[in-house]
Amino acid sequence: MAYRNGAFVVDTREGRLAQVIGGAGGRVQLRKPGGGLEWEVPFTSLRLATREEREAAGLWPAGPRPAYGCGECAELDAARRAAAEGDDEVRAGDALVAQRRHWRSAHMLGGGAG
Repeated sequence: MAYRNGAFVVDTREGRLAQVIGGAGGRVQLRKPGGGLEWEVPFTSLRLATREEREAAGLWPAGPRPAYGCGECAELDAARRAAAEGDDEVRAGDALVAQRRHWRSAHMLGGGAG
């Protein structure tokens, strides 16, 4: 199994949460989530980060609340919930993608609160 660029993993040698930025052969390049220090790890020293680990690191909002009091997060969350209650799976999927895309661009990549 290979880890795709952008995946959140744990360097099991030190228990550090990291984001995959590349790889070649049996080694994977990592960096601290959101940027910063980069390092290289043997593939065998990694595992995928759990949802709980990602939430604890602030990489996805815990619970049903929108993040940071962001108005756009609240609107997208309401739209996702409304779509999930209906029978249109495509609409529900699109709403989830929109919510996650906003979260990634506005809150993970330094865009600030919406």
